[in-house]
Amino acid sequence: MNPADVKKKLDKVGCGFCLAKWTQVTLHLGTGMTHSCHHPSPHKIPLSELKRNPSALHNTRHKKSRRKEMLEGKRPDECNYCWNVEDNSNSFSDRVFKSTEPWSINDFQKIKNSDWREDINPRYVEVSFGNACNFACAYCGPQYSSKWVEEIEKHGGYPTEHNFNAIDQIKERGHMPYKQSEYNPYVEAFWEWWPDLYPDLHTFRMTGGEPLMSKDVWKVLEYIRDNPSINPNLSLSINTNLGVPDKLIDRFIEIAKDLCDNNKVRELIVFTSVEATGAQAEYSRFGLKYNKFWENVDKVLTILPKVTINIMATYNALSVFSYGNLVDKVFEYKKKHANGERYWTSAIQLDTAYLRWPTHLSVKILKPEQKELILAAAEKALYYGIIEFTKNNYCFSNVEIQKLKRLYDYAIGEDDFNTTKYRKDFVKFVDEYDNRRGTNFLKTFPQFTELYAEYK
Repeated sequence: MNPADVKKKLDKVGCGFCLAKWTQVTLHLGTGMTHSCHHPSPHKIPLSELKRNPSALHNTRHKKSRRKEMLEGKRPDECNYCWNVEDNSNSFSDRVFKSTEPWSINDFQKIKNSDWREDINPRYVEVSFGNACNFACAYCGPQYSSKWVEEIEKHGGYPTEHNFNAIDQIKERGHMPYKQSEYNPYVEAFWEWWPDLYPDLHTFRMTGGEPLMSKDVWKVLEYIRDNPSINPNLSLSINTNLGVPDKLIDRFIEIAKDLCDNNKVRELIVFTSVEATGAQAEYSRFGLKYNKFWENVDKVLTILPKVTINIMATYNALSVFSYGNLVDKVFEYKKKHANGERYWTSAIQLDTAYLRWPTHLSVKILKPEQKELILAAAEKALYYGIIEFTKNNYCFSNVEIQKLKRLYDYAIGEDDFNTTKYRKDFVKFVDEYDNRRGTNFLKTFPQFTELYAEYK
């Protein structure tokens, strides 16, 4: 269904009705947090509820109360992002887009007529089992990286205005994950729920940390491999930095090949991340070996011709100067691995989002002439899309191009962003980053020399 028709259906129930509250869940099992959408902040899953009902990983009292409001035609306050979009623009909000997804809209009638007290199994599940990771990306933190935990336990938070990644603040918010060696009741509840959850799943995605370092991720993959008849229509996705040891990459490829070649899943999508090229990519994604990353991309796409790789490029201030080169690289791989086997139109997709936190790494700290490079990257992708439009199995899609253009709109958009304050924090951050990690910011990013000197 198109978004306009879906919105009409939703609004007949109520102007705040959103199917995602029922059909979709993201589980941060390392911290015991859950939410059904990335806009509201995750909330803690009460252990008392889990003892009686492992599906309370999704069906918390908090979430059920929001469902009640929606069925009564009310707008939950935590969903204000969507209400602002709907009330102040002609655009469709994520309430509509998330409800349009097949795992949502197909259950519209059942959910419309349901009792808000009912437990429901979501059709879309995204899960992180913990924060084990061999990278410490500049914009990441202890919630998602054990390498970051090691650093801040040794050195403390960064000397920005908000004491970036200070461990006491993270603990205070309840975002400090369980250690791998510790008993985790949330993971235990997941495995109690899993046999009931798995058969009806439409989409299952594993995130991290680095999932290939998680024993529970391997347990999931082996379960799906060994039980092919339970849900052969599953869309399976996994995040990985593609920077783990070769033995883990090879182990994953072996299982993935079995799943794909023997039709044990409907599709398999690998999500990975890179936002720049060369030394600048290695600086921001600390732990990355840039050439090895692309070797592993090539390896996956060569051995697994049915797999799609999605490059998640979280655009930030450290991306801008080599982002055009990244567009070139992605296009090179689109051409190299073009075939008709994949679910999407090409073997590799560029999925661009802009970074809002930490604020000192936002593209909004850039100078106007630097922001223009964002638009140049979008225009390059558009050019590649035009010249190869007759071979659309490897051109940049309209969605990819529009997301790139959206970055520029965000960068130049007027708001209450305090440029001076965050540029000062940016300089403090990179100085401390260099001190801790033995890197050299100005050698890696000479384009920042003027801004750095001005705010030092």
